[in-house]
Amino acid sequence: MSTEIIVNVDTRETRVAIIEDGKLVELRIEREERVVGSLFKCKVSNVLPGMDAAFVDIGLERNAFLYIADILPEAGEEFPAARREPGRAVRIKDVLKVGQELLVQVVKGPRGTKGARVSTRISLPGRYLVLMPDADNVGISRKIEDPPERDRLKRITDRIRPLGCGIIVRTEAEGQSETELRQDMDFLLRMWDQIQEKSRKIQAPGLVHQELSLIYKTIRDVFGSDVHKMIMDAPLDYDKALELIDLISPRMKSRLALYDEQEPIFERYAIESEIDRLLRRKVWLKSGGHITIDETEALTTIDVNTGKFIGTTSLADTILKTNLEAATEIARQLRLRDIGGIIIMDFIDMSNLKDRQHVVTALEKALRKDRTRTKISHISPLGLIEMTRKRTGETISEAITGACPYCQGRGKISSPETMSVTVERELRKIAAESDEQAFLVTVHPEVAIYLIGPHGETIEAIEKQLRRQIYVRASESMHIEKYDIVPGDLQEIERQSLPFRKAEVVECHVIRSPFASLPSSTAWMDGYLVDLENGGRYIGQKVKAKLKDVKRSYALGEVVATPSRGGSR
Repeated sequence: MSTEIIVNVDTRETRVAIIEDGKLVELRIEREERVVGSLFKCKVSNVLPGMDAAFVDIGLERNAFLYIADILPEAGEEFPAARREPGRAVRIKDVLKVGQELLVQVVKGPRGTKGARVSTRISLPGRYLVLMPDADNVGISRKIEDPPERDRLKRITDRIRPLGCGIIVRTEAEGQSETELRQDMDFLLRMWDQIQEKSRKIQAPGLVHQELSLIYKTIRDVFGSDVHKMIMDAPLDYDKALELIDLISPRMKSRLALYDEQEPIFERYAIESEIDRLLRRKVWLKSGGHITIDETEALTTIDVNTGKFIGTTSLADTILKTNLEAATEIARQLRLRDIGGIIIMDFIDMSNLKDRQHVVTALEKALRKDRTRTKISHISPLGLIEMTRKRTGETISEAITGACPYCQGRGKISSPETMSVTVERELRKIAAESDEQAFLVTVHPEVAIYLIGPHGETIEAIEKQLRRQIYVRASESMHIEKYDIVPGDLQEIERQSLPFRKAEVVECHVIRSPFASLPSSTAWMDGYLVDLENGGRYIGQKVKAKLKDVKRSYALGEVVATPSRGGSR
């Protein structure tokens, strides 16, 4: 199997695509701060005896959820109450009290209205090993199937394992020497010492250790001996990755490559078109059949249909071929969309028991490539298969889409932030093909806010990178997923698009902005954005403002008059 990793680094987003035998099988996107896997010093906010759980403040917008099963009573010092009566079932009120501080790790990220889920069972993954400071066991990856190799790794692990710590041997450790495994263990122990030291010094709630970047995790977890090539389009990140690979696996350096063509890397490898298809409910199979994927908060349902496929021999044969093809594609889609939780698959009814087992076996085989833990049941007489896949955070569709304002949330469209990144990517593409020094960009107002960024930081960074002048204007009539980019003469675009001057008093409509905090706010003036340093109290109203500074895509101003009832400037 040929595996390639394609890495696209933009100003505000990093995307990693994993391609197996020419097919996109995994997509990872990183925009915000890394939460899952990070360690926090938290403070207990509320103890819920009826749920055997607690809510803890880790410093994020919503409190995190800590279940009794995710606590280590045997730790002793942190949870002395849990040791009062040996043999008695430990309850949450025996373990935690309001105001108590402890070290936790995020195991599931915030999702929807729910906060993160945390655990005191700390695990620190390395290249070959996973260190569990509060455990006392040794585990070896089930993907290492050779008994002599498992025995060899078990003997090495017993020799290097610190007293009172648990270790899991990762798949990548197969064939590695004791020296390499010991170096990995020393690295993890140094990290744990640093975490403990910082935890003692900082106040709760606070971040103690942030999970590594997406590129680092990809190199650590995915960039193994089975990867043919890893291609990156950012020179700076490429140099950092090269240094990292030189430390952990020098012989793999030749498989890392820098992409320096003008054509965007995700378009060169046809990944952008795959991402577009990724958001669709219906996925067509090569035979002409199709599967339909519906994601809900409780579970995901997948329906299999023969569609245009009519077969050549018999109905039973047609159904079996469709189901087998669907099983392989379902396994791929689960990885690609990063769907977790409960999954119900409705295969086409099969009367033959042997055929049903054939489909289950095909699904199990396809799921072996998935690095995320899965568990499936046998197929029912109705053709249903229930399975679970470990969920750690948002699915890909949740990460890059938002509720559609045009259909009251019944469908999905790209979020304003996603569209701003798309426009930025399109600007980069046009700039590479055009000699024009200026661009007039018209987008929906919500997209414009993200494209301009707080205090104009985003658009100024894009201008600096492209070495072009960019004028962003908003249009209420424009669909949130549409945009217009017009290259042109700098003086002509400025003459048409920037009729405002410094110290001018104008009338504008004050709105709520995701980047503004009181007493400041944001306002629109004929599609031109104005940052009002004292506009917070006038949200939803029209005011007169004096422009203190005028830039290409936005202005700085202050309210100088009470809300007016007249027309605009």
